[in-house]
Amino acid sequence: FFDITDNKSEVYKYVFDTTNGITEKNYNAICWLINNFYLEYQDDEQETQYNKFLNNVFADYLKANEEYFGKDQATKIDDIDCIVVLGCQVKDDGKPSDMLADRLRRGIELYNQGVAPKIIMSGDHGQKEYDEVNTMKQVAVDAGIPSNDIFMDHAGFSTYETLYRAKKIFEADKIIVVTQKYHLYRTMYIAEKLGIEAYGVNADYHTYWGQSNRDAREILARCKDFIKTIFKPEPKYLGDAIPVSGDGDITND
Repeated sequence: FFDITDNKSEVYKYVFDTTNGITEKNYNAICWLINNFYLEYQDDEQETQYNKFLNNVFADYLKANEEYFGKDQATKIDDIDCIVVLGCQVKDDGKPSDMLADRLRRGIELYNQGVAPKIIMSGDHGQKEYDEVNTMKQVAVDAGIPSNDIFMDHAGFSTYETLYRAKKIFEADKIIVVTQKYHLYRTMYIAEKLGIEAYGVNADYHTYWGQSNRDAREILARCKDFIKTIFKPEPKYLGDAIPVSGDGDITND
């Protein structure tokens, strides 16, 4: 359907162009991305080209001059409801992984700069023996942030679910989201489609082992969330509203 060598810049436009509803072009573009960038570009010689393409997908929705800020620029935004720190791996010993530690470091910095009065720690706590959010909250409390300013979203199993719940459960309409840059493209796109005014701040203090594997998974996640933001399914868990303007300790176990 697409000329692989000449039309790379056009493909992701078809993925996101729903002016005339969801058409065959949208699905063909998604299949092309998976077939030609998840499968073809796995050898070392084409890794640079592959990663460059990944950074361009969703770039139109990042709107760097408006929605993507460094931590210093974030202080210039008024009336932010909260900072949302996206969870990721916690080690077997209960300590945050390097990526998560950097997200927490950035979120704590932003809170201390007065960017927002509250923080939502959102992550996976679907099993008793695996708990991202309590680890995240404890790091922030140890850093001096009052416990009642920290909310835990125990059902933030994915980026989509985190943002959906931030709006529907925590009633947050204007947020700062903290994660690594490669993840911000998709995060900002989802937020826009869910009607959230979101600003992204990256937490890239250094490079991370295994990033090429994460980039490969990210292209599939972007395709999946493109479809989700069209149909907007409810997350597995919703529940009663917990306004982020209130007391974060209500979300404690």
